[in-house]
Amino acid sequence: MRIEEYDPATDAAKVTAWYRLYAETEPVDAPGGPVRSQHAFCAAMRLGWAGIARETVLAAGNDGGWDGGYVLALPETENRHLAWLTLLVAPGRRRAGLGTALLRDAAARAAARGRVALTGETRTGLAGSAFAAATGARPGLVEVRRVLELAGLPAAKLASLRAQAEAAAEGYSLVCWQGPTPEEYLEQTVAVANAMADAPRNPGEEPETEDAGRVRHYERSAAEQGLHVYSVAARSGRSGELTALTVLTVDPRNPSWGSQQLTAVSRAHRGHRLGMLIKSAMLEWLASAEPALRRIWTGNAGTNRHMIAINEELGFRVLDEWQSWELDVAPGRPAPPAPGP
Repeated sequence: MRIEEYDPATDAAKVTAWYRLYAETEPVDAPGGPVRSQHAFCAAMRLGWAGIARETVLAAGNDGGWDGGYVLALPETENRHLAWLTLLVAPGRRRAGLGTALLRDAAARAAARGRVALTGETRTGLAGSAFAAATGARPGLVEVRRVLELAGLPAAKLASLRAQAEAAAEGYSLVCWQGPTPEEYLEQTVAVANAMADAPRNPGEEPETEDAGRVRHYERSAAEQGLHVYSVAARSGRSGELTALTVLTVDPRNPSWGSQQLTAVSRAHRGHRLGMLIKSAMLEWLASAEPALRRIWTGNAGTNRHMIAINEELGFRVLDEWQSWELDVAPGRPAPPAPGP
C-alpha cells in the first residue's frame, strides 16, 4: 500500500480521485441521500474551510488505483484539541486492513500536531459504525437527517403554517436575498448565526464563533461551487435588527435536492415562531425560484427538540441517524472542560 499526501488547492487529479471515492462510497454509506456534483465537491475541496487547516491523503493498492483516503481537518481557532476525520475506503477494497492503516496514519498525524482526539461520524447500523466501535472510539451525540418531499406539502398547508407563524410573530418583518449577504446585514447576520452557540454538542467541544471573514469565505466557496444560495431573515420592527436567519442552497447540477445550511433564532427573540416563519417563507420562495426542486434535506442533533418539532410540522421525515465518535490519540492528555453556559 502506498499513502500519499497532496494539496487540494493545486493537485486537481487527486481531488478528482477523492471525488470518485466519495461518489462510489456515498450510496453505500449514506443511502437515500443526495450525491454532490463533481463540480461543487471539487471546488469545495480546493478552497477548504475558514479557520481550519487540513491534511489530505490518498492510498493506492497493488494495482496502483486509489482505494481509500482521508481528510484530517485541524481547527485553528476553536477546538484546537480535536482533529476531524473523514475516512473513505472503496467498497470493493474493504475488510482488508486499509481502513485500519489509514486510521493509524491519521491518528499519528493528529497526535503529532498536538491534538488529543479524532472525531468523526458514521451512519448507524452500517459498516462504518461497526468499524468505529471496533477501534475503541467513544460514541457521542447522534444527528438525525430528515428529508422533506415537497410533493407532500400542499401549497395550502404551507400557506396556513406561514399565516399561523405570522400571527405569533407580530411586529417582525422578513428580509430575503440571494447570493452574498448584503454588506448592510453582514454584522447582524453574524450575530444571529452565533445564536447556534447553544445548540447541542459533545462534551468538551467548543462552539464555533462566526465572524465576517468566515461568512465571506463560505460565500466565496458557494460561488465557486456554483450553488444558488437563498437567505431569509426576520427583522424586529422595534429595533430594526435581524433576529432570525435560515439559509438553503441548491446545486443547479443536481437541482432536485436542496440542502439546509443554517436556521438560527437569537435567544432574546425566541418564542415568537420565527423559526417557522422564516422556513415557511423560504419554501414559498423556492417554489417559484427553483421549479426543479423536489426534496430538501436537513440535519439536527437528536436532542434539538425545538427545531425538530418545526421540521416535523413542515413534513420532514427521518432519513437516517449519524453517530458521532471520538478516539483518543494522545493518551494521558485530558480534553479541555466543556465551555460554561
